[in-house]
Parts: sequence; structure tokens; C-alpha cells
Amino acid sequence: MTGADPRTRVLAFLRRQGLLGDAADAHLEPLTGGVSSDLWRVDLPGQTLCVKSALAQLNVAQEWRAPLSRNRVEYDWLRFAAGVAPGQVPIVVADDPDAGLFAMEFLPPQDYPVWKYQLLAGHVDVQAAQAVGDLVGRLHAASARDPESIARFATDDNFQALRIEPYLRSTGRAHPDLQQRFATLASVTAGTHLAVVHGDISPKNILLGPHGPVLLDAECAWYGDPAFDVAFCLNHLLLKSVALPHCAPALRIAADALLDAHRDHVTWEPPQRLDERVAALLPALALARVDGTSPVEYLDADQQEVVRRTARALLRAPATTTRDVLDSWAIPARTKEPTP
Repeated sequence: MTGADPRTRVLAFLRRQGLLGDAADAHLEPLTGGVSSDLWRVDLPGQTLCVKSALAQLNVAQEWRAPLSRNRVEYDWLRFAAGVAPGQVPIVVADDPDAGLFAMEFLPPQDYPVWKYQLLAGHVDVQAAQAVGDLVGRLHAASARDPESIARFATDDNFQALRIEPYLRSTGRAHPDLQQRFATLASVTAGTHLAVVHGDISPKNILLGPHGPVLLDAECAWYGDPAFDVAFCLNHLLLKSVALPHCAPALRIAADALLDAHRDHVTWEPPQRLDERVAALLPALALARVDGTSPVEYLDADQQEVVRRTARALLRAPATTTRDVLDSWAIPARTKEPTP
């Protein structure tokens, strides 16, 4: 079935799972928004589902290959998260790890808007940011030092392919004078194992539902460094403050709210230690979204240069706390970076 067209594969999966009768048909609508998987809305008699299948080569300009086993990783994370925060992840309906497919409930966009689109429209909901920080903190705390989580999410190779290489090592190669700094960050991040990390806490993967945020797209899930999740999400708020300068003050308040809400759950290590790693990662991830394997699409050339200048300055003279990083970002350097 590997060579079958996507629609045939999905229909066969649904029939194997008993979700679609042999003689019945289903309406499949491709969904957009991600680069790592094929995603379909599937209308069946009496219910609507979302079916997901991982891609071997991600839909980006540069070569970016990743193991298809991440489809099963996401399925496992959804089951874990549902036990911690029911209603804040989609309900999984069926799974076929051999075929690399799973089905989950479809959450209608009119009831579950995507946080990214709201932010880019200039609507900054500070309470939503606080709720995201609280949710991510609860998930981290629930998995910290948990033997079952340690065994289930020993997915270091997957995280290397999806995050360490394209975000840290690739960006380091694009900035040779900072390559050693990126190598150090990659080594520290890959070598830190404290809690289950989602790995893609981005506003594009967060729905603002009627009962709080809902997290999607956990293909990168890994028992690793929770600082990565915090830095990854804060980075998107920083980037949007560059894209939308008039929203920068509200986005800073939202970033503070997210950071504080997450910190309330940090019991697995001294909060200051985690904050130091967030502060170190944040400018590296910002530079990665300009010059790494997966740049964001909403920054123009001038805005990219603001990100590049500010991030490089923070990587050459690292801040000691995350709030120092946020403060530095509030007033990006207006002059050219001095030649080393």
C-alpha cells in the first residue's frame, strides 16, 4: 500500500479500522498549514475526523528528511497528554503504526481558531498566552522523573532530525563565527533529559478552544529539555513583535504571562537553572527562523535583518535571564553590527 495514492491509503486505513464500510465512501479534503505531514479532513457518515500521515521529506525548500516513526511518537504523546489535560488535545480515534497513519477528532475552526492567525491579525490575548504556559508547565511536571515517560519518549534520534539539526546545527553552519556557540547549545539541549517535551509549541499548533488552548502536532515529542518548549513558543511571540511593531508591548506582556505561568509548575529543577537554558536558546531559535532550514514566512527583508542583528548580538554576548532577552528585543539595535 506504500505506493498507493494518498486518498486510497486513507480510505484503506479507515476501512481496516472499521470506521468506513467496504461499500461506503468518504469525502476527503486536504488541510494546509504544516510542512511535515499530509493532513486530511474526512467526512464520514455521522462524524468528521482528521487523518494524519508523516512525510519522509518535509515540505521546505531545503532538504529535510525525518523518520516516519514520528507518526507513532505523536500518537503516544496525544495519549499521554490526554491523561494530564483532557480536552486540551484532540481525542485519538484510531492508529496504524505500520502504515504511518492515525485518526483523531476534527475540531471545527469556527470554534477552535488557530492562535497564529489571531496574533498576525493583531489580536493579542494575554490570557491565552498565560493558559498556554500553564498547560505546557502541567505537562512537563506530570512527566518529570516518570519512568514510563522516560522509556516511551526515548526518541533522541527523532528530535535530532527534527529540531537539533535543522534549527541549531544548520543555523550554525550559516553563521560560521557563531558555529561553536550553536554546537554548544545543541550539545546541552540534546544531553538534557528532564521531562516530556512537545517540541513544536508554536502558535500555528495551538487552537484557542472554548475551554482553553488545545495543542496539536507533537511529532517531535521527546523526553528531554523542557526549556526547549518554553523558548520555542516565546520565540514566536518575539518574531511577531518584529512583524507587528504596534503589537510589541502587548506581545511582551503575553510573553511574561506565559513565562510566569509555566514557572509555577517547575519543580523538577531550580527555576533559575531552567530559565538560563531558555535565555540561551531563545536568540538561537530566532536566528534559526531567518537563516535555518525552516524560516518563517511573514517577515520581510528588513524585519529579517532586525531579527538577525538582535539575535546575533545576544548570541555573542549572552543574556543571563529570559527577561533580559525580552528586554533586549524590545529595542532592536538600529546600527550595523560591528565587524568581528
